Amino acid sequence: MLRIVLDTNVVLDLLHFDDPAVAPIRRALQTGKAACVGNAACRDELAHVLSYPQFKIPEHEARRILDAYAALAQPCEPVGAALPALPQCRDPDDQKFLELAQAAKADLLVTKDKALLALARKAGRLGLQILTPTQAAARMNGQQAECRTE
Repeated sequence: MLRIVLDTNVVLDLLHFDDPAVAPIRRALQTGKAACVGNAACRDELAHVLSYPQFKIPEHEARRILDAYAALAQPCEPVGAALPALPQCRDPDDQKFLELAQAAKADLLVTKDKALLALARKAGRLGLQILTPTQAAARMNGQQAECRTE
């Protein structure tokens, strides 16, 4: 089973926008081929993004999305053990996803964020693949996924 971290935009694509690009990820999660891990920092960011006026997400829908994320994401909080130094993301708000992936010993960090995707090679040296949803879907289907931006 693959352990995956989904950044906030991918979570929204999965739980709100029903983006076809993440359908293979949904199937992998539903069939047990993959397990999502999350933590309080990622949930808090999701809650914050759901309140953005441009999304016009009603409160009951935001609550449903947060509940669905809580049910989907296995909790993983930092354990405080000494871990190899992570590359620094140029967007400090995205560093939490790298830290979660490292703490959870995740196989994949799935993102569309260019700042995170730019770290794919460096993170790969630490054993973490940072992939787009399309690349992650290919990886979950047993195909070789390259670690590059699309």
